Amino acid sequence: MTLTSGPAQARHLATAIPGPRSLELMARKEHAVARGVGTTMPVFAVRASGGVVEDVDGNVLIDLGSGIAVTTVGVSAPRVVDAVRGQLDAFTHTCFMVTPYEGYVAVAEQLNRLTPGTHEKRSVLFNSGAEAVENAVKIARAFTGRQAVVAFDHAYHGRTNLTMAMTAKSMPYKQGFGPFAAEVYRAPLSYPFRDRADGPAAARRAIDVIEKQVGRPAAVVIEPIQGEGGFIVPAPGFLPELAAWCRANDVVFIADEVQTGFARTGALFASEHEGIVPDLLVSAKGIADGLPLSAVTGRADIMDAAHTGGLGGTYGGNPLACAAALATIETIEAEGLLERARAIEELMKDRLCRLQEKDDRIGDVRGRGAMLAVELVRPGTTEPDPELARAVAAAAHAQGVIVLTCGTYGNVLRFLPPLAISDELLNDALDVLAEGFRA
Repeated sequence: MTLTSGPAQARHLATAIPGPRSLELMARKEHAVARGVGTTMPVFAVRASGGVVEDVDGNVLIDLGSGIAVTTVGVSAPRVVDAVRGQLDAFTHTCFMVTPYEGYVAVAEQLNRLTPGTHEKRSVLFNSGAEAVENAVKIARAFTGRQAVVAFDHAYHGRTNLTMAMTAKSMPYKQGFGPFAAEVYRAPLSYPFRDRADGPAAARRAIDVIEKQVGRPAAVVIEPIQGEGGFIVPAPGFLPELAAWCRANDVVFIADEVQTGFARTGALFASEHEGIVPDLLVSAKGIADGLPLSAVTGRADIMDAAHTGGLGGTYGGNPLACAAALATIETIEAEGLLERARAIEELMKDRLCRLQEKDDRIGDVRGRGAMLAVELVRPGTTEPDPELARAVAAAAHAQGVIVLTCGTYGNVLRFLPPLAISDELLNDALDVLAEGFRA
């Protein structure tokens, strides 16, 4: 990939992390920004490209976070930059609901083409993943005439009122923010590392809970690979069984692909790994390489159930974000980024599994493509070890590697490198990680 001008593609520490300028800016943040907005890294970015982020003190950090799975094709990828500049010269906003523009329609056409299934589809554009999830539920309720929604253990769907109700983890996402939206129910997920059940058995357990506690909901909403909940990949067969039950009972099957979409897992959408064709698919994050955009795409008869004027929003499908999305899709297809995601998986899993062989605190190595994780436990047990996760992440941060944690128990290190990252950067980052475990 040809990069825009930016820092050299190599880790470089000019100061301790954080450096003096970042410390100054952090002090300003504490006086200007609400305390509820936390940060993973105590540094302030000035430039980024490819697989690195440069901070205000001249430190160049290896990026294993991609802005939480957003800059999948690389920060400010050239096609995206050129497309947004061109749109900026034309106009920045008219509101699609007032005077529509071609970019919105073109993005919808691409989503209808790329998402699983050959049936007739429609799409609608929004700004954030949570907003899109919430609208997917609205659409399912309009179509079925029912209200109940089923989400799963360890799920994360957003920070709005309805999506907080659907999210499983209380702290920091829900605590103190209720009451939450009604008619949201929870079913058990397939979690192979912890439940040891095969996919069909785990699905039957979930379906039994749904049938006994809910009956026929309007929708079942699930992440094909859970994100914030711990990068949990359900056992093979779990998702197909669940989707088949939904079809047999006229329940809308909604795949939340906010974090898994757009080449992140080595397929355009994670549903494809098991041949799932969702009724509705929610996308965001990697859709537009950093510009705010999200979407709901699905069966035309379901999508058209909402009355005219029932869907939309002032900024939904902003023309700049639409230009970025079209260029992101072009980049994925032109530069073979599905194959690159699979190559990243092979490299990283090999290194992580070798590390696991030497360290029994690494209980599980899992994930697909460039969406990988290690779950950390007390030696010789499956007891979560969130303190170790925090310590290893902090050690990596101090050496200039951006690493994120996640999981219901806070004991998972997750890796979301941009697909533009080089093997050299990946190996350097993994060397730092290995040293963090040794330390």
